[in-house]
Amino acid sequence: MSRGSYAAGCITAALLGGCSLAPEYRPPPPPEVNSFREAGDWMPAAPADALPRGAWWEGFQDPTLNELERQLTESNPDLRAAVARFEAARGVAIQARSNIFPTLDADVSAKRGKASANTALSRALGGGSPSVQNDFLAGLNLSWEVDLFGRLRNTAAAAGAQAQASAADLAAVELSLQAELAADYFSLRGDDTTIRLLEDTIKVYDRAYELTRNRYQEGISAATDVDQADTLRQNARSQLAAANLERAHLEHAIAVLLGKVPAGFTLEPGSLAGTPPPFDAGLPSKLLERRPDVGRAERAMAAANAQIGVAKAAWFPIFSISGAGGFESMLSSSWFNAPSHFWSVGPGATVPLLDAGARYGLNKQARAQYEEAAANYRKTTLAAYQEVEDNLAGLHHLADQRKADEAAAASAQSSAYHADQRYDAGVADYVEVTTTHTAALNAQRDTISVRVAQMNAAVALVRATGGGWTQDQLDHPLTP
Repeated sequence: MSRGSYAAGCITAALLGGCSLAPEYRPPPPPEVNSFREAGDWMPAAPADALPRGAWWEGFQDPTLNELERQLTESNPDLRAAVARFEAARGVAIQARSNIFPTLDADVSAKRGKASANTALSRALGGGSPSVQNDFLAGLNLSWEVDLFGRLRNTAAAAGAQAQASAADLAAVELSLQAELAADYFSLRGDDTTIRLLEDTIKVYDRAYELTRNRYQEGISAATDVDQADTLRQNARSQLAAANLERAHLEHAIAVLLGKVPAGFTLEPGSLAGTPPPFDAGLPSKLLERRPDVGRAERAMAAANAQIGVAKAAWFPIFSISGAGGFESMLSSSWFNAPSHFWSVGPGATVPLLDAGARYGLNKQARAQYEEAAANYRKTTLAAYQEVEDNLAGLHHLADQRKADEAAAASAQSSAYHADQRYDAGVADYVEVTTTHTAALNAQRDTISVRVAQMNAAVALVRATGGGWTQDQLDHPLTP
């Protein structure tokens, strides 16, 4: 098609609403993935469709966590800031869309003044002292830029897409905060379980220390046995202090997530119970519809595509229509009489001629920004697949690790018991007792750690699959 034919087509289309110079928007196709590699055959066969999608944390069946998540939604500062950013983006979209339509302003004024006697006009009229005059004005001013080449409509489309991207950002922030709260909560419950284990262990170690000291006083045990028994219990006390410190940090972090001062927030001790619920990762083909960050990247690409149309329109004239009408008089008594009426109307045009490459640079910039947005979209989709695969693998291998750790803990406890029996029978020294009890405690702590890791991997999988979010929840500002 020749440039003349294209221009004629645009002029004709302008009578029906104008033409757009933006390229036809087609999001790049996602990678073809039929199934998640790490899902394998180990995933639970129980259907997970009945589990909560929006309030996904309810699947863990922990009332305390449910209440904390509710408080998070109501008072988290980061979430409130994200809501404010979204509202600002919507405001920009509404403002950009309003530029497509005519604007009408009312102008009313009443002035009294005297002109200078030394102006060219006063001298041409014979000079002398100018009189004091009144000026009463009431009128309407109309202005409208005819969007012949789609500059305003593409600007509005870009702002609308950015508002949708901001809606996805809001969902991503909310999901991230919810997952962070859940992870901190399960880590805290893991510390609670560890603290209870260490407290019970210290009681046992204290009794062993007293018995060993009594045996030493009776000449049955050596002084080194007493020192080793004391070392064992003091090491356990040190671990208890470290666990209490970590719990305090997690409690403070949860308080800040809830928008509360840590000094006024207390979370009562509890236990880490149960196993992760069977959250379904779903089909890979649906993953990109459930990730707010992917939705945000796609909307940013759509906005960049519309900006190409804005940049192209800079090569063409800007046509406008303006008009004014009203009443103006020097006397208030004749302000709204027929002779005081005035009006004007007419078209205008701004034709770009020479700009030393500014428009060329604008077009080059717009195309480069689109390419950047497309690359970011692809990177985000690849990262989404990676996160799902990572957490599926985590759940799989952590389940195996938990079985092994629980078996190791049982064996270590049995070994410690037999070492105690051997020591009491006088056929083993206290080094064997110390070594087996240390190994038993470490094995039990490893079991708690892997249980926490399982819970956090389940939370991370929910986050990686988008929680309960879908692209249908994107805000859709009105488009022309």
